[in-house]
Parts: sequence; structure tokens; C-alpha cells
Amino acid sequence: MITSSDIFAISSQKQFEKTALKVFRFQYENNLVYQEFCNFLKTDPHKVKSLHQIPFLPIQFFKSHEVVSNTNPIQETFTSSGTTSPVAPKGGNLDKKVIPITSKHLVTDVTLYEESYRKGFSQFYGNIEDYVILALLPSYLEREGSSLIYMVKDLIELSNHPMSGFYLHNHDELIAKLIALDLAGQNVILIGVTFALLDLIERHQFQLQHTIIMETGGMKGRRKEMIREELHEQLCQGFGVSAIHSEYGMTELLSQAYSLGNGVFECPSWIQILVRDTEDALTYIPDGKTGGINVIDLANINSCSFIATQDLGKKNPNNSFEVLGRFDNSDIRGCNLMVL
Repeated sequence: MITSSDIFAISSQKQFEKTALKVFRFQYENNLVYQEFCNFLKTDPHKVKSLHQIPFLPIQFFKSHEVVSNTNPIQETFTSSGTTSPVAPKGGNLDKKVIPITSKHLVTDVTLYEESYRKGFSQFYGNIEDYVILALLPSYLEREGSSLIYMVKDLIELSNHPMSGFYLHNHDELIAKLIALDLAGQNVILIGVTFALLDLIERHQFQLQHTIIMETGGMKGRRKEMIREELHEQLCQGFGVSAIHSEYGMTELLSQAYSLGNGVFECPSWIQILVRDTEDALTYIPDGKTGGINVIDLANINSCSFIATQDLGKKNPNNSFEVLGRFDNSDIRGCNLMVL
């Protein structure tokens, strides 16, 4: 039996690999979708002895299958914002109607998610009560089932500060609050979807001394796509800060990686990435080379911990990584960049 303490107490590479292999065997035995995928690849679970031998489930399976590793009741269903697909009418020809295709992450133990993002935030930013948490996430607030909204709502409550809160379209109020809090010397984290942060600095140019700007990605058709360097340069100038922080997460994961600047992400101890060859998904490439990002998220014990994303990136020798683009216009939160 694998417990949360096995996952969140990992402190060495050896411990991570041992736990990951244990999780792999558990999910092979209990997740019928993953088991079928492994069998399709002719994977013998008894012969899997290293991380590189573990099959990674393509992230698209969360759109077409129920990816769960137990039969417990579903406590939360997190959904992506959705790409679209043409609808074929009875006549057979495609018309202009579209239907959303959403990923669904069926969560049977939401306390694992809460423990994951709370511990992850604490590892990178310290005590949540040291901050006012402000959230500018209109595209997420305007729909149901967002794991990001679930997390940020909890962080706002945990900050235990009356000034923490969500903002939708009331930009003037947010501008006034950011200025007042910064002048008072209060530490602030402004978590925002990319297009909304750009909208904000078009209304007001800031010079913030005590505020962290954290972008979560996402243009969602609201603005033209930008490479990270261009985006962060604009945000740094607009907010008057020296670096832009980023959060890398997605509907299909229960954990986040964080970048404290320069687009270099670091993971908490229960997450690691591998970078696969773009031409051969079963082959891995050396550090510093660009390929597809595979994520091991051990907090996903009750769904699938081994996910092949549609993000392109590279891994650094110290296990940090960079996101450099994506394979297509997939709706993966945390990557709003074009393929370079």
C-alpha cells in the first residue's frame, strides 16, 4: 500500500525511483486503461526496473477514457477548458458547429491534491501567511471544474489575509489594491492568466517593489501567441519587476512546478520529468536537447503518474527544465508558447 507519506517525504533520487516503480506496479494492476496501454506496448511489468522502462500514457487519454486506479467514489472532477472539434450532422458533411473536447481528471482523494500544492507552494515560497494572494484568472473563473481555481481559492483562504481575493474584470480596483499594498510594504503574489496580465499593464504601468507576478500561461485566442522572452520582457516592464514567475501545471496533474524567473522550472521532490525523442516516443534524449516532456507526478497515485504531455522542452543537468513550445494547439495549462 502506497501512502501520501511515501510520496511527499521523498528526499533522494533512490527513494524517488523506488517509489515510482512501486506506483507503476500498483497502477498497472489497478488502472485498466493504463494496463491495456502497457499491454499494447508489450510491457512486462516484472521486467520494468528503471524509470526509462516505464510506459508513459499519452495525455490525450484523459479526453477519451476514465483514467482511475481505484473504485472509490469520485470526489472532484477537474476539467480542461477544451479544444474544439467539428460536429458531423446526419447528412455526413461537417458543418460549422463545434463541440468542446475536454480532459477529465477524476480525483478520488482530493486531499492528495491539497497536500501536493500546499507543500509545493511552501517549498518555493515559504509560509503562505506571509503573502496577500491576488488572482486575475478570468478565463478559469468563467467555467466549472478548474483545478487552478480550486488551488488558488484554497491558497487565498490559507493566506488568512482580508485583502486576498479573486478579480474578474474589475481592473481599476485591482490596480488600486496593488499600488496600496506595495506602498505599505506588504508581500503580494499576483497569480494571473497571461492575456489578463497583459490587459492590466495596458491600463496602468507599475513600479512594484514587494510583489511577485506569477503567470500561469494561456492566451486562449485572446491575443497573439508570444515567445516567453518577449512576453516576460513586456510583463517585467509593465509591472516594474525584475523577473516573472511561472507555474507549470495542467488538469491531468495534481502537482505543479514553479519558475522563479527566466523560464527555468523546478519540481518538488515527488515530480520529475524525462524528455523523449520527438520521432520515437520510447527513446529518451540527453540533457540540453529539445524533445517531448514526460512527467512523473507521484501525487497522481489514484489516476496515472506517468504522462506523456504535448509540451516540448529540455531538461537541465540539475533536473530543472524549460518549456519551449508544444506539438499543437492543445489546451495544456502552463504552456502558451509557440514551437520555436
